Amino acid sequence: MDLTKAAWRKSSYTTANGGDCVELTSVPGTVAVRDSKDPDGPKLLVARHAFAVLLSDLKQ
Repeated sequence: MDLTKAAWRKSSYTTANGGDCVELTSVPGTVAVRDSKDPDGPKLLVARHAFAVLLSDLKQ
């Protein structure tokens, strides 16, 4: 999957100084996750439904 033109968003918990966090982008049917310290490194691709379940479980 080509993510070179994806619009990545940093976590809302990122401080003004940047900090180490994850970044997310949404592509059709998928959420991609990467480490902000290594934007050219590996990306984790998760089905949108599975990501929604993960977030719901984390919030509980």
